[in-house]
Amino acid sequence: MAGVTDLVYSLIPAASKVVPVQALPTLLANANVEYVSLDREIRGSVADATDRARVSIGAANAAAVGSLTGRGIGVAIIDSGISDSSDLDGKVVYRESFVSGTAKDDYGHGTHVAGIVAGNGSRSNGAVRGLAPGVNLIDLRVLDASGLSTDRTVVAALDRAISLRSQYNIRIINLSLGRPIYESYQKDPLTLAVKAAWDAGITVVVASGNMGRNGYATVLSPGNAPSAITVGAMKTLNTPSTADDQIASYSSKGPTWGDLIVKPDLVAPGNGIVGLRTVGSTIDREYPANAVDAYYTVMNGTSMAAPMVSGTAALMLEANPSLTPSDLKIRLMKGASKSFPLTSVTYDASTGGVYPAVSDIFTVGAGYLNVPNTLALQDKAGSQNADSPSLMYSPTAGQGILLRAGGSAWNNSSLGTTAVWGTQAIEAKNSAWANSSLASALNWITNWTSGGDQLLGLGGLNPVGGTAAAWGSAAAWGSAAAWGSTAAWGSTSPWGSAAAWGSTAAWGSSAAWGSAAAWGSTAAWGSSAAWGSSAAWGSAAAWGSSANAAKE
Repeated sequence: MAGVTDLVYSLIPAASKVVPVQALPTLLANANVEYVSLDREIRGSVADATDRARVSIGAANAAAVGSLTGRGIGVAIIDSGISDSSDLDGKVVYRESFVSGTAKDDYGHGTHVAGIVAGNGSRSNGAVRGLAPGVNLIDLRVLDASGLSTDRTVVAALDRAISLRSQYNIRIINLSLGRPIYESYQKDPLTLAVKAAWDAGITVVVASGNMGRNGYATVLSPGNAPSAITVGAMKTLNTPSTADDQIASYSSKGPTWGDLIVKPDLVAPGNGIVGLRTVGSTIDREYPANAVDAYYTVMNGTSMAAPMVSGTAALMLEANPSLTPSDLKIRLMKGASKSFPLTSVTYDASTGGVYPAVSDIFTVGAGYLNVPNTLALQDKAGSQNADSPSLMYSPTAGQGILLRAGGSAWNNSSLGTTAVWGTQAIEAKNSAWANSSLASALNWITNWTSGGDQLLGLGGLNPVGGTAAAWGSAAAWGSAAAWGSTAAWGSTSPWGSAAAWGSTAAWGSSAAWGSAAAWGSTAAWGSSAAWGSSAAWGSAAAWGSSANAAKE
């Protein structure tokens, strides 16, 4: 077969191969090849003193109970590397770089992430500390000096984390990076690798992405992996109380593109986070004003929220090493605080932009990370999974149905929709959705097999599972299925301009799903739009340096 095989993975049945374009038809026709996915670019999830975040989520109080520090738990940081810092003395027990570079962290992103997990606060007299300073860090470097990587590189790092699991007791992987979703999670090499790590007993925590200002369905891969714990970002407004906290306007929202998985799973502080500074790194040079002193700097983004959850997971595992990844996920989600303002509005003075938000399941997930609540829970998944549910839209009923995966822990009587997502977070009747055009656009219901919990009290439809679920037996990604020109995304289909996602609906005045909207040829997926080289994925866009400067 033409081309050169440069990587063969052990965690998924796949290999990385460099082939000339003209050889692709031959490769696709090979009986031993089930699917071909391009090697796509990945970026670190940066959105643009004393840090209040630990106080907001109750980390200090929780650590005091039993003196939990995450002692002995291995946390793999798959990022831009971890530079030397006295706040991380002796914490990095293994290093490996999958990219070229001259320093341990040329970009300056991974060190900040690692500090949120494990910093001991030595340079700040304890004022800036990680959630789990007793953990061991495994530094797997995949982002280069520009904060860029590729699928093949990240999959290789995930592969290595699994192979090192026993040697370093790796129980958690933190992925504060991502890229757009191009294919179903059932085919995407990133999400398949995440699932393999999860199945190997490693909890995978992923940043949701910083595309929230573009609206719903903006969660990035691999945050669309149903098994993973996907984390959005909150603003603490630099106060210890959570009463004034708001969702960060850039925090990516669900449901996930294509598969309609309900994400994020929860939110955590991610805006204005004080953490370790890598002097001379790319981010440090681009944003000198963010520096607090010679040792600390401020960063913003879901990248900073994910390690808050990773650190909490380490505390949970120290307290009970027998917990599985699914155990951790259900406790983190159930223990999350459910109290949010129904709506909030962010005003960006630098651009004049106004960004309203609704506290729904696609924005705040199951709630706001609450460490003491989570540590107090005793729920266990047992043999069941904790995959995030998906959504099916019924054009006949004009309603959406929340679907649980087969063998789901969410069927447990103590893990019903109200207990996990809360009445307000899931479109209660008295919410903002009931008093605007949103109500007529989206009537979310569920009819769980365990007893028929209903999000809006509008029961009557049975959930569908398996291959005939959200996208039907013909599959969402088939040429004549949901992505076909006359199918689900067509202008006269269920997702068209006059349907549930139409012009007066929740998705904006031109309808995110309308023919001239987000899925239109000149819109989000167009060559000069959100995914274009000068747009959301450009060097100064969602994952670039300008995002780090944004504090909203």
